[in-house]
Amino acid sequence: MKFSTRARYGLRAMVDLALHCDQHPVPRKDIARRQDISPHYMEQLFAKMRDAGLIEAIRGPGGGYLLSKSPEEITVGAVIRAVDEVLAPVPCLRTESRLECDRAPTCVTRRLWKELGDRTDEFLESRTIQDLCDEAREIGDSA
Repeated sequence: MKFSTRARYGLRAMVDLALHCDQHPVPRKDIARRQDISPHYMEQLFAKMRDAGLIEAIRGPGGGYLLSKSPEEITVGAVIRAVDEVLAPVPCLRTESRLECDRAPTCVTRRLWKELGDRTDEFLESRTIQDLCDEAREIGDSA
């Protein structure tokens, strides 16, 4: 399964934010610089994460972004769904797909892909931003 650039960058940005937001807002441009992500692209990602209730924007001098919840409460799956909307291993499993397949009710491989998608969802929901922050600190990466 291949994850989109939005998913990869969104996750990196959230970990960076969690590592640097000790009670003060973090400017988006700082995260973009540390993660080598275009500031414009970061703006798009953060708008989606803000709409999903994962982060909040603080305007004005000293403004920036904060997590809306503790890092222990934000799952990797929630971040990916916020920026990527769809997470399915094959097009016919995507809820917005217009693919009409007559074989769907009896398709053995479709069932396999559904199970893979379900297990992937379970895994992504079992990992939190805090888990990734802990791993970053363990390997000496301050994002």
